Amino acid sequence: MSTQDTLASLASSLLDGSIKVVDCTAPLGPDTPLLKLPPELADDTPKIEIHEISKYGDRGPFWAWNWLKLGEHSGTHYDAPHHWITGKDFPDGSVDTIAPQNFVAPANVIDCTKESAADPDFLLTPEHIKAWEAEHGEIKEGEWVLMRTDWDQYNTDPDKFLNADETGPHTPGPNAEAIIYLMEEKKALGWGTQCIGTDAGAAGGFEIPFPAHNLLHKHNRYGLASLTNLSALPAKGAILVTAPLKIVNGTGSPIRALALVPTT
Repeated sequence: MSTQDTLASLASSLLDGSIKVVDCTAPLGPDTPLLKLPPELADDTPKIEIHEISKYGDRGPFWAWNWLKLGEHSGTHYDAPHHWITGKDFPDGSVDTIAPQNFVAPANVIDCTKESAADPDFLLTPEHIKAWEAEHGEIKEGEWVLMRTDWDQYNTDPDKFLNADETGPHTPGPNAEAIIYLMEEKKALGWGTQCIGTDAGAAGGFEIPFPAHNLLHKHNRYGLASLTNLSALPAKGAILVTAPLKIVNGTGSPIRALALVPTT
């Protein structure tokens, strides 16, 4: 089949419903859960604000539009290499300089729902990933790897979503060895989770602090956070579309993450 035939087949499948589009994005608004940082480190991301400019009134009789106040890393969002000190020197490390070819890629979805329900501090290891590959097939170079925890069920409850107590936040994520395996052996395009960030809640205290951020961006790779509806994606076979806004020198961006999924 030629490339032209492949695209024609894709178009036909989208039109006849044999490929469906799954929205993997959380609603973005004033109630969106946002990351909380220790006060000695930095200011928190500001609460999202939506302000009306006009709505069919004296200031604009025929149109409605708003202006927004939000951080780059709010809601379902994309982490670019420049988000972390380890990726700060890449010339193509901000959202406006990343090659757009990287915004569409196959997705591998690793189901960790049972482990995460039993232990909110669950850490994915290389052994877990290799066992998943033995069952579902090899993770290939240039593909996304997504950790399914169904944590998006808490998206409307910031306290449950952040799951923090006096010892800190408790959310699942990868250990450093898992990210090293994905970056150095698998050469994955990036890593994504359904939690507030790409790291586990306790990752600030790891031997390599925040290993997902640290190691992903060290390899000029990308992160996705606060994804939703991964339960609707197969372990393999989905195509993920993750285009960030083209913010000049942007370290990240809210996105509308979409997955193309076969219905059969």
